Amino acid sequence: MLPFHKTSKMRKRTRRSHHAVVGVQVNRCPKCSQSKLPHRMCANCGYVNKSLSLVVNEDQE
Repeated sequence: MLPFHKTSKMRKRTRRSHHAVVGVQVNRCPKCSQSKLPHRMCANCGYVNKSLSLVVNEDQE
């Protein structure tokens, strides 16, 4: 069956207003000031939080 009334452009676009693409948020590492994702380890220095730092091994080719 077809809809009884045509859905207007405004009603359709208002319904889809939450579908916008949002960019990725980036934070600065407090130790080396490189950009990193929030709640993730810094890829440059391995800093996670003030009580935990991980060792980062660089690939040698």
